Amino acid sequence: MSKLFTKDTQAIFWNNNKTAIQRMLDYDYVIKREKPSVAAIVAPTSGNKFEKFFWGADEVMIPLYKSTAEAKAAQPQADVLLNFASFRTAYDVTMEALNIGGFSTIMITAEGIPERLARGMNAYAREKNVTVIGPATVGAIAPGAFKIANIGGTIENIINSKLHRAGSCGLVTRSGGLFNELSNIIAINADGIAEGVAIGGDRFVGSVFIDNLLRMEENPDVKYMVLLGEVGGTEEYKVIEAVKSGKIKKPIIAWCIGTIAKYYDSGVQFGHAGASANDDRETAEAKNRAMKEAGIHVPASFNDLPEVINGVYKELHAEGIIKDIEEPAINTMPSYRRPKQFICTISDDRGEEATYAGFPISSVALPSTGKGIGDVISLLWFKKQYPKWATDFIETVIKTVADHGPAVSGAHNAKVTARAGKSVVESLVTGLLTIGPRFGGAIDGAAQYFKYADDNDLSPKEFLSYMKKEGVPIPGIGHRIKSLKNPDLRVKGLMDYAAENFPATPLLDYARTVEALTTSKKENLILNVDGTIGILMVDMWRALGYSEPEIDEFISSGTLNAFFIVGRSIGFIGHVLDEKRLAMPMYRHPMDDILYDVQKAEPIA
Repeated sequence: MSKLFTKDTQAIFWNNNKTAIQRMLDYDYVIKREKPSVAAIVAPTSGNKFEKFFWGADEVMIPLYKSTAEAKAAQPQADVLLNFASFRTAYDVTMEALNIGGFSTIMITAEGIPERLARGMNAYAREKNVTVIGPATVGAIAPGAFKIANIGGTIENIINSKLHRAGSCGLVTRSGGLFNELSNIIAINADGIAEGVAIGGDRFVGSVFIDNLLRMEENPDVKYMVLLGEVGGTEEYKVIEAVKSGKIKKPIIAWCIGTIAKYYDSGVQFGHAGASANDDRETAEAKNRAMKEAGIHVPASFNDLPEVINGVYKELHAEGIIKDIEEPAINTMPSYRRPKQFICTISDDRGEEATYAGFPISSVALPSTGKGIGDVISLLWFKKQYPKWATDFIETVIKTVADHGPAVSGAHNAKVTARAGKSVVESLVTGLLTIGPRFGGAIDGAAQYFKYADDNDLSPKEFLSYMKKEGVPIPGIGHRIKSLKNPDLRVKGLMDYAAENFPATPLLDYARTVEALTTSKKENLILNVDGTIGILMVDMWRALGYSEPEIDEFISSGTLNAFFIVGRSIGFIGHVLDEKRLAMPMYRHPMDDILYDVQKAEPIA
């Protein structure tokens, strides 16, 4: 892996750190990335499904998930984990991600992970060939491609430090604050950086100096490297050996901060957990001297770094190794941004032609397309293109439930309202308002309870016992007129269609075993049309590849009732228009059909 990140890199962000995520997305917008660098957010305690963030003046929705496993399964292309968990949780989050797999890089921002755990975690990551940045880091950046969270600071500082596009330098530091400072120094005295990593301040970090410098040696965009070490540890000596052995051939400019440590007693810590010299070899002065002896460009002091960087840059530029960089066009951040109040993910009317789930209406609505109302529903309700057997089934359901005569509550209400002189829409609404648990609700209930029984492997006898304990009549079972001897032809038609066109009907097969038990007690306890529709809808969704939780959500959100609402609206409108056409007078219920039981009111003392 010669490059840590590319312009296609996407990350899963663990912990909903809105400020850090917004900074990443602002950077994406400025450098004109096509897709947001954050593909998903893991927020275990959130009940939301997404979070809105600005994308320039517009907004984007980033999905939220309860766990890393769930996020990774939904966004498999995201191969970077940005672990913003606390130091108490960061180790577990990292180990879980390593076991899930599919991550090339994991950044850990927390500091203070117990050293024993950190050593084991880092060793396990090496086994898995995963680059760990941190713990205790601000992250890394590939200018013009991808940046982690807050590294580089504000957009203004990023532009000033030329971090909006790739330069020629590979930068590796321990310190996040000094990383930003050095980025600016390199931008002023050279052409900026091509890749930069702040490896982290804890004593035991995942990827060390040599890991990152060896990768940068292979990165064609990196022409020379700047290493900022510090007092404590011996990692710089690995770099020295790599230079001596010829593993690293590109020029390195290096400095270890903390030279003042020689004036203090041994063991004094300077800032980071790892910034403490325990013997002479770990002092900044010794390491600077050793690096210079190996041929690394080491300034006389930190203040001389800019001059050395400028000298190496000019030399490489004169040799033609570094070319002039053409400044790319970038987006300008808007001065004012206003969050949207509504979200629409199913249709768009902003172009020349409105679309249904991305498809122009004309590509669905015109007769020549061969599409029907089932296709429109699959796009607008489910944002998917269903196969023909499924869209035909949806249309069959709508046609089946369209009307059941004038006596049912909804049709009755619609007719009475129409006769009161109300409009079609007012009359329709009064009918629709009766749809619920007792009218149309059997479709929802049948899907819910039969699926529950099937999911929990209840035998038909156990299912009947369960429903009895619940005190709920089995939805979808029973008919006032129809029976085994006088079957409902609508039910037969639906079952025949499913047998011929559905890939499988496991829930219907289960429901038929329940029906065999109920009809053995009473002939009219058959699967009715509502029950058959609800059960076959579940079988349809299963065959289309939906997960069981997704199907449960369809049921709980009222999707099945929605099919009944659409279908029955056709019938209600028919009854309303019938009343209008017949010019029926105001309806008054006959008095002899009312039981009057009015007692004389007693006075209250």
